[in-house]
Amino acid sequence: MKATKIIRYALLLFFTLLMIRITLPYLSLETDIKFLNLKQWIIHNPVWKVSFFIHVLSSIFLLIAGFTQFYDPLRKFSTVHRMVGKIYILIIVFISGPASFVMALYANGGMPSQIAFSVLSILWIFFTAKAWIEIGKQNYIEHGNFMLRSYALTLSALTLRAWKYIIVLVFHPHPMDGYMIVAWLGWIPNLLIAEWLIRRKAAAEILTVNKK
Repeated sequence: MKATKIIRYALLLFFTLLMIRITLPYLSLETDIKFLNLKQWIIHNPVWKVSFFIHVLSSIFLLIAGFTQFYDPLRKFSTVHRMVGKIYILIIVFISGPASFVMALYANGGMPSQIAFSVLSILWIFFTAKAWIEIGKQNYIEHGNFMLRSYALTLSALTLRAWKYIIVLVFHPHPMDGYMIVAWLGWIPNLLIAEWLIRRKAAAEILTVNKK
């Protein structure tokens, strides 16, 4: 395995475990901890509250599931790959995706943040559903492409926090101003990188065919 792949997988595993550590306190279902201290104005809304815990707690599985889908040694176990992939798709399309959309409507930072997270939620559901449709057609290349796009948005849970740390450290913005910025930065660069990887892979395959 190339050194660059090892580094990429190691970083992905590290940040996935970090996200799991961040998420674990919410297993207590307490409503006055961490991020929820900023949402006391909406925490008593039962729809928002249920959506929050569904989205946050399911993210633990989704991050791990995504890692198993793209980590090459694990992909050799086709039965596990298919089973985990199906669960990943079903959770996003029917559970975590809709829950994230509800949360987006009440996002901190006002309209700019609400639009950013709403678009993120819609694209997350759409890309994942498309991956499901394409595998049903046995279109494996497009299935993989849409799964990559979906996972790029799943990783926004990590990249949003990374951007927030960098922006606060460098620019010291007002908290809500910073939140409006990371609401977009958290997922757009991820999606651009996913598109670049998809096109790079397609170009490499065309080059390989032309050499034959």
